[in-house]
Amino acid sequence: MLPSITDIALLQIAVHDDETPEQRRQRGLGMLRSLITRVQLAILPELWTVGFFNFDQYQAVAETIPGPQSEALAAVAREKRMWLHAGSFIERTSEGTLHNSSLLFDPQGRLVSTYRKLHLFGHESDERSLLHPGEAPAIVATPFGIAGLSTCYDLRFPELYRILSRGGAEVFLVSSAWPCTRPEHWLVLNRARAIENLAFVVACNAAGETRGRRLLGSSLVVDPWGVVVARAGEGEEVLHARIDFGLARRVRQQFPALRDRRLG
Repeated sequence: MLPSITDIALLQIAVHDDETPEQRRQRGLGMLRSLITRVQLAILPELWTVGFFNFDQYQAVAETIPGPQSEALAAVAREKRMWLHAGSFIERTSEGTLHNSSLLFDPQGRLVSTYRKLHLFGHESDERSLLHPGEAPAIVATPFGIAGLSTCYDLRFPELYRILSRGGAEVFLVSSAWPCTRPEHWLVLNRARAIENLAFVVACNAAGETRGRRLLGSSLVVDPWGVVVARAGEGEEVLHARIDFGLARRVRQQFPALRDRRLG
């Protein structure tokens, strides 16, 4: 079991048009290998290898699970002996459908959870027309607490997080590619999901610019009271934080809002 205090790292990777997905994958793997040894949980952004807005590349970069990308990330988790939320990538199923899929690996490199993004973005985006939505939420027990996985646009749908919290989730791991438009929504929605559910939110966003769309950065760690305890800037960086994940359980015992719920 991990101690209550957990060292985490959010890898806010920058996506640029002058770098290929393979180059970015190798760079991201190098960043993971360079993490300090005490990091026990690392998280990457949404579609960080291809870049969310590079819709014309989705078909070409799609991979199966297991596949080259998942196996490389599993090896890093095993090498660093850390929990790794590998961000998301374009998954191709055996039926040929494409999904925006997030993977969670344990310190032995075992894939313990796969989450296919439930809410696909259609506003000024081809994601909804190119990909298939997932069908189920993802909840997994970890040594630092029960975790619920979600991706970017999911933040606008509080009912998903209520389902996760009812399933016991104490921390929401959010992989994202939120653009610079609507920056206040990013901050407010992450804080709201934490406050509503008395849970931690660990939200790793991408940085950089692709196809003329600049990404916000501003990765966040929010505690169960809605306090932002760590926040990145706009560029590429690794955001480190030391988190007492046991706070979620203590807050829920002290402040009974979830027990007082009457609907849903």
